[in-house]
Amino acid sequence: MIIKAKQLPWLIKVAGTFLNWFLRKRFNKMIVNGVDIKSNHSYLLMCNHFSFWDGFWAAYLCWNVIHKKRGLEGFYIMVLKKQMQMNPWLKYFGCFSIAPGTATVNESLAYAAQLLNKPGNLLLMYPQGNLESNHVREIVMKDGINHIVPQIEGKCQLLWSSNLIEYFESLRPSVYFHMLDCGTNHDFDFGRLGREINVHHRAAVQKQFRFTTEE
Repeated sequence: MIIKAKQLPWLIKVAGTFLNWFLRKRFNKMIVNGVDIKSNHSYLLMCNHFSFWDGFWAAYLCWNVIHKKRGLEGFYIMVLKKQMQMNPWLKYFGCFSIAPGTATVNESLAYAAQLLNKPGNLLLMYPQGNLESNHVREIVMKDGINHIVPQIEGKCQLLWSSNLIEYFESLRPSVYFHMLDCGTNHDFDFGRLGREINVHHRAAVQKQFRFTTEE
């Protein structure tokens, strides 16, 4: 049996204001290269996974790019079941469990699709499945998304963000969010999604270079 989310109803409104203050105290700049957000959709947000800060940055994107424009009803994250069991309070922050290699995996994937049937809900996922450096040039995606998206019955916008950090002249790092509109669940193709994300990610890395050109 999976552990389902029981998100606190006031969380999105209260947490966003605190999060902006918290992150701006710790980072030099938070620069978003955004995309158009579709109305009357749910949202599947995918990001590269390389840092302890990943969840905070994704929440920053959700608040400032999506919630302020379209309004979010729910914010959800798929988390390993052992982490949920160690930290049961996570379910109140929109987390639900997945246990790879067990019979409950399909239940977790179906639950994720069910959440995305409702307009205004957002699911955060890290398709790499593992922590890797933000300097990698290729994003290797696990196939969990390929099982979730075809089960979504409503309208869902698929979003990607390549999140990169740089210091340059500051003692504190700056965070750069390079977003990509990946279409919707109705024109989803897993192979094409992976190719488009990798083209975008390599271009995002290249944008971070100031004076260097790679062959």
